Amino acid sequence: MRWENWAMHEWLDDLADLTAAREAVVVITIAAVRGSAPREPGAKMLVTASETIGTIGGGTLEHECTRLAVSMLGSNELPSTRRFPLGPSLGQCCGGVVDVMFEPLDDGLPGWLAELRALHGQRRDATLVTGVGRNGGKFVVTAGDVYGPAPEGLPAAVLDLAHTLVANGGDARFDSGFVLEPVVASDFDIALFGAGHVGAAVAETLSLLDCNLRWVDSRRGVFRDVPRNVRAVETAHPELEVAAMPPGSYYLVMTHSHALDYEICSRVLRRADAAYCGLIGSRTKRRRFEKRWRADEVPEASIRRLHCPIGVSGATGKKPAEIAVSTAAELLQVRARRQAGVSGARANNVLPIRRN
Repeated sequence: MRWENWAMHEWLDDLADLTAAREAVVVITIAAVRGSAPREPGAKMLVTASETIGTIGGGTLEHECTRLAVSMLGSNELPSTRRFPLGPSLGQCCGGVVDVMFEPLDDGLPGWLAELRALHGQRRDATLVTGVGRNGGKFVVTAGDVYGPAPEGLPAAVLDLAHTLVANGGDARFDSGFVLEPVVASDFDIALFGAGHVGAAVAETLSLLDCNLRWVDSRRGVFRDVPRNVRAVETAHPELEVAAMPPGSYYLVMTHSHALDYEICSRVLRRADAAYCGLIGSRTKRRRFEKRWRADEVPEASIRRLHCPIGVSGATGKKPAEIAVSTAAELLQVRARRQAGVSGARANNVLPIRRN
């Protein structure tokens, strides 16, 4: 069993490898959720005769879905859905209801998968539409095109919803007998500066998230085991990579040089569109940097945006893996606040003085 959390849309590569090798596989997809459930719509798991890849949440639901998928291997059945109440009858206490789609594949690499992988590699957003049962057919919908066996057979309302998901993203939907899954590029852009022990642990942890990670260092040959969804950049001038990031990016600074840390952070803080600037180090390091920034006439509002020390409150571990988990948690907190429209002007580790 490979149960690791896929980074966004890595299932495309795993499924392509299996089908290209003509190995029978059943794709399990959470199509819809009502109430409480272990995973969100769109969560996937691949089941073959020898292994399962991914997870739809574990527990009895996953066990039962795996058992059903194994019975479908090599059957060439059309995609179908089954409904699972997550209550006492299934031995789970979530209390919600989950619709799960089962899709057996055993005839080589399907055309829709090749098309979808190509679009995703070009960072072109799309929606994958699967007709369930008698609806049949797979369609790949982009902003301007529809790829599929008979595009005219896609109902207008479903096509409109597919276009909406292309434009706005969101969770998968189960509507009018069709499962619609947005396959869009993540807008969670992170720049990680430094490939030391802590940087490597942070890169490994962040690579499991649905993000675009740019990992930067100035030292030759420092990048060895680079996760497949991470772009490693070896450059003599890491500070120049700040300008290469899109608006709303998240920056983590943990290089081997305090002087380089200062220069990178300075460039980030001068970007009014940075979502987060995190610097590894102590409060003493922060105070020294703040003193220099004031001398360099960096506005106080920009200085206050710095997160240093990094990590969620209460996590004090010094081991690289502990720092990595704490840092990833802080990024997710900041991102959740931004998505909810809460101002992130003050770092969550800079607290106001409370007076009795």
